[in-house]
Amino acid sequence: MSTARNGPGEMSGSGCTPRGRHYIRARIGEGLPENAVLAGRRWTGEIWTPDKHVSQPGRDWILSRIFWLCGLERGVNRLGDRDTMRRYIYIHGTPAIEPMGEPRSHGCIRMHNADLLRLWADAPAGTQVWIDP
Repeated sequence: MSTARNGPGEMSGSGCTPRGRHYIRARIGEGLPENAVLAGRRWTGEIWTPDKHVSQPGRDWILSRIFWLCGLERGVNRLGDRDTMRRYIYIHGTPAIEPMGEPRSHGCIRMHNADLLRLWADAPAGTQVWIDP
């Protein structure tokens, strides 16, 4: 997994990964092909390839599936200026060539597609997620 380049934090606009108790509010991408490119929680019709990666440096690739997270702790990661869901924080797929274990996202939790697809089979909407740095 990979988390935010800016480290942990809950504030809107921080680019940080929120901590604490969450749940999967929505699952997006059921039935899409592996490496399907998503933007605004919709499939763009594109499939990620290494050539696309090279031609679009710096693009924040959201691939295959999205688990959209919602905070469970009022004042920590839910409501006001600390609302995980309003910040559009996801667990999502990322290209296999991206390193894991290094903070690189804009707040989301990234996983290689193969790992994300295995998790997809076992994590229905409502599954609780604990994010602990």
